Amino acid sequence: MSKNWQIPRRTFLRGMGTVIALPVLDAMFPSMSALAATAGAAPGTFPRRMAFVYLPNGMNMAKWAPEGVGADYKLSPTLEPLAAHKADFNVISGIVHQKAKANGDGGGGHARASATYLTGAQAKKSASDIHIGISVDQVAANAIGDQTRFPSLQLSCDRGQEAGSCDSGYSCAYQFNISWRSETQPMNPEIEPKAAFDRLFGGGSADESREARMRRENQNKSVLDFVLGQTRDLQRGLGSNDRNKLDEYLTAIRDVEKRIDQNGKMPPPVPEGAMGDMDGEYTFERHVRLMFDMMTLSFQTDSTRVASFLVSHDGGNRPYPFAGVPSGHHSMSHHGNNPDKLANLAKIDKWHVTQFGYFLDKLKSVKEGEGTLLDNCMITYGSGLADPNQHLSDNLPTILAGRGGGTITPGRHLKLSPTPMTNLYTAMLDRAGVRAERFGDSTGRLEAIA
Repeated sequence: MSKNWQIPRRTFLRGMGTVIALPVLDAMFPSMSALAATAGAAPGTFPRRMAFVYLPNGMNMAKWAPEGVGADYKLSPTLEPLAAHKADFNVISGIVHQKAKANGDGGGGHARASATYLTGAQAKKSASDIHIGISVDQVAANAIGDQTRFPSLQLSCDRGQEAGSCDSGYSCAYQFNISWRSETQPMNPEIEPKAAFDRLFGGGSADESREARMRRENQNKSVLDFVLGQTRDLQRGLGSNDRNKLDEYLTAIRDVEKRIDQNGKMPPPVPEGAMGDMDGEYTFERHVRLMFDMMTLSFQTDSTRVASFLVSHDGGNRPYPFAGVPSGHHSMSHHGNNPDKLANLAKIDKWHVTQFGYFLDKLKSVKEGEGTLLDNCMITYGSGLADPNQHLSDNLPTILAGRGGGTITPGRHLKLSPTPMTNLYTAMLDRAGVRAERFGDSTGRLEAIA
C-alpha cells in the first residue's frame, strides 16, 4: 500500500439492497483526527460509543454485591463470569432512581423501573395518556446522531405490547421500551435479529431491504456475495494489516448471518413450567448473543455511537430451563426470602452476566489503534430494581464497562453514598461530546468514574 493512499472514513461496499460500512482501517487514519474532533474526543483518538443494557426483575443482591472497595475488591458469585474482564469495568454501588419509587402513585414497580431507567423521570400512571421524559440515549442521538448512518440503535428480545395496561394501571409501553424519543413517544426496539441485521446492512428504504433479503434468501446468498467485486478491488489497495482486519470483519458478518439462519424465528411466549427453547432451532441465548453482535458491528463500523438493549421486559415471566430454572423469572424474583427461589434467581442473574461477558469479549476482540473497541466505549449494565421482592430502586445493580476513550478508570468497585443514576448519565454525555447541565433528576456529574 502506498503511504499516501487513503480511503474516506465513510467508505461503503454497495450491492443489491446491501450497504456494508467498513471498520476503522489504517488507511483511514489521516481522516481520524477530524472524525474524533466531531465526536468530542481529542484529535487523533477514536469516537466514543455509549450503550445501555437493561435486565428485568432486579437481582439477588446478596449474590451480586462485591466484597471490598477500590481496585482490590473481590468479585461476587454472580459477577464471577466477568473475571477475565475485571480490569475493564467498574461495579458501582449506591446508585438510586428516586423517580422509580411510587411517590404517591401506588403499585406498578415494574413499569416504573423500566420507564425511569434511561429517563430519570416519573411515569404518568395511565394506560393511555403516556408521559415520561426523553431518555439519555436519545439526548445523545439528537446531539451526535447526524455524524453516523443511524442516530441510534434500539434492540430487545421481547415482543412489544404497546396498548392497554400491563402493571397496576400503567401503559404497557413503559415496560416494553426503555428508549424514549420524547415525553410521549417511545423508540420501539428491533426484536428479530434478522430485522436488526437488515437495518445495519440493508440499502435504501425498509421495503427495498426486505425485497433484497428475500432475493438473497431465494438464491441462498450472503450480503457479502453482492459486494464481492468491490471487496476484491479494495483489498488490492490495502496493506497486510488492513487486509487482515477486513477479512476478520467480513468473516464476523458471515458468521452472524449463519447464526441468524440457525436460530430461526422467535417462537410465541413460553408458558411458565414449559421447557422453552430446549427443543427446536430457536434459543434465547443465541438470540441475546446475536443482539450483542449487532451492537458490536454497529460500533465497529461507526454506523451508530448510541445503542440500547432491553434484554427482556420488566415483570416478564420467561422460564430459564437452560440455566437450571424451569420456573418463571418474575415468579422467582418475588422470592419472599425463600432460599430455593433466591438460589434460582441468582442462577438467572449469573446466566445474564455470562452473556454480558460474551459482549465484552466481542468488543475486546476488535482492535482500534493500540487499544480495543471496548476501550472507546461506555456501557452500562444493570436493572431498574435492586431487591425485586419489594420493588426497591435503591442501590441498583450497576456496571459501567469500558474506558470512554481514556476518560474513565475501570477495574474498581465504587461504593457511593446514595447517588442519582442520572448523575452517571450526565458524566457519560460529557464524554460523548454532549454537554448537558441537567438530565432527569440529576444533581451533578458522577466524576468518581474518571
